[in-house]
Amino acid sequence: MDQTCDIPRVASHQFPDPQIDTAPASGEQIAILAGGCFWCVEAVYKEIDGVLAVRSGYSGGTAQTADYESVCSGMTDHAEAIEVRFDPSRTSFGQLLKVFFSVAHDPTQLNRQGADQGRQYRSAIFTTDDEQKRVAEAYIRQLDEAGVLGKPIVTQVVPLEKFYEAEAYHQDYAARNPRQPYIAYTSMPKVEKLRKYYPERLKRA
Repeated sequence: MDQTCDIPRVASHQFPDPQIDTAPASGEQIAILAGGCFWCVEAVYKEIDGVLAVRSGYSGGTAQTADYESVCSGMTDHAEAIEVRFDPSRTSFGQLLKVFFSVAHDPTQLNRQGADQGRQYRSAIFTTDDEQKRVAEAYIRQLDEAGVLGKPIVTQVVPLEKFYEAEAYHQDYAARNPRQPYIAYTSMPKVEKLRKYYPERLKRA
């Protein structure tokens, strides 16, 4: 068990699907999610079928402070976030949120994930339109009312203003640095949890 894994009252393989979700569509859509260190969240979503690309970056603050040194100071409005580009005919926004709440991070921790502390590590969904907002808020209510996580969800649902791509060395970090201690003990347990509980959701080799 890594230090940032959530401990849901309902096992991950029994985690409920969203009762309200977006409809299948053609084309490409994006989801912007913040759940602690972006290395870890990026690693999870790169495994999911229907996900076309994932980028690490920053959301919530200004262009002037969208750099790693500034964000790590905890003095900006940014959260470490990922941009998920996905095919809505193969996976839905709600299904991406299911992974977000059950595997990618612990949405009951306020302004932290495990040992990573500060507003830059907050749990947030930066919605691109009213439909994403509706689905996200409904799913949080559904999970809270069912007591799925055992504690109230603190995830913010806020409109996306801008996603700023992080520095090049952050992109695909976990895949490029599998033996780095933080990746081995914090990121990879999340990936293994995804593979164990949602094998049908994985990309085919």
